Amino acid sequence: MTATEAIEYIHSVCWKGSIPGLGRTQELLAKMGNPEKKLRFVHIAGTNGKGSTAAMTASILRKAGYRVGLYTSPYIYRFHERMQVDGVEISDEDLAAVTEYVRPLASSMAESPTEFELVCCIAFEYFLRQRCDIVVLEVGMGGEFDATNVIECPEVAVITNIGLDHTEVLGDTLEKIAATKAGIFKAGGRAVVYRGSASVEQVYEDICAQRDIRLTKADFDGIQLLSHGLEGQRFHCGDRKDLFLPLLGDHQLHNAAVVLSVADALIAGGWKITEENIRDGLRDTRWPGRFDIMRHDPLFIIDGGHNPQCIEALVKNIQDYLTGKKLIVLTGVLADKDYADMYKPVMAYAREFVCITPPNPRRLPAAELADHLRQAGATATACATTEEGVRLAIEKAGPDGVVLSFGSLYSIGDIRTALEQL
Repeated sequence: MTATEAIEYIHSVCWKGSIPGLGRTQELLAKMGNPEKKLRFVHIAGTNGKGSTAAMTASILRKAGYRVGLYTSPYIYRFHERMQVDGVEISDEDLAAVTEYVRPLASSMAESPTEFELVCCIAFEYFLRQRCDIVVLEVGMGGEFDATNVIECPEVAVITNIGLDHTEVLGDTLEKIAATKAGIFKAGGRAVVYRGSASVEQVYEDICAQRDIRLTKADFDGIQLLSHGLEGQRFHCGDRKDLFLPLLGDHQLHNAAVVLSVADALIAGGWKITEENIRDGLRDTRWPGRFDIMRHDPLFIIDGGHNPQCIEALVKNIQDYLTGKKLIVLTGVLADKDYADMYKPVMAYAREFVCITPPNPRRLPAAELADHLRQAGATATACATTEEGVRLAIEKAGPDGVVLSFGSLYSIGDIRTALEQL
């Protein structure tokens, strides 16, 4: 089996869908000898900020000298990003070998696992073969019934910022969503949470009290921004002074505060992490596709924002970093997203929109998006291809302008390819 064949198998139609429940994942892992039981984890759930929080945590643990697995989803540029060890994506050879091992075991099951469940099992086996000391494991959706929740008690369970997303599955209030995500909290463990409303925090407190879990709420009051620019941010957080983070935006400082609490929880659990490791780990964090500067002249920024909380953070970044700039928005969106509300906050800042069609079956055609934006009072042009859209957006921005791309994570890979070709 080649890597291409492995990915084709993983994406094959019989594996489609998201079906809550842990039974299929547990059955497949049992057939594999339960690799997840031989690994240790930091388990991260949440609506927004999971990936950034995971990347910062993994970076700190690497600086501390541990061999660190990182499991995230979805990928930005290519499938291999979903499984990394010490910052290096899984190789073609390893992806093919592990998938070839798992395939007959999955095929022997009476009820087939979903694509996400299959990928989780492949990841666990890969991280075990790579002899990882610890794995930073991002939840796919929800928490309690997510395939990643087959693991035993993690070193730390983390919940990042939550919002109303996937309400048909997770619940229609923040409190219900918080309870679902807190399903990753295991008895006797440690938990760190992003601060929320009093009612949301009460959900966390009640569950932790019931399960004898040591709960830490991240210290947002201690955050003090010292300076920021397109290269990153300097800040204090509590007793930790003059930290540097290359990720931009107020929300990333809040994510960093969560990560600092995670580091403290790991230290309390016996992991050897120094203050220098923490400082260096934050400084060297890399997380693509989040207000990510792809080129200069003109400035070209890609952001994966696609839900209300992400857009709120994006607007704040526009205000903080792009004030007074000629802003051309390059965008595409999925038809099932609430795109009317998504674009409304950005319209006051955008000179013009250039619309493209994401490479996804749920895509909204560029022409339909452009029509919607024009009806809302914006200037918008539809492009037949992503390459055409990138070229036109750069042309319209001019040397002193800015191209800001957001709307769908699925477009980011094609946009980067188009930029490289230019």
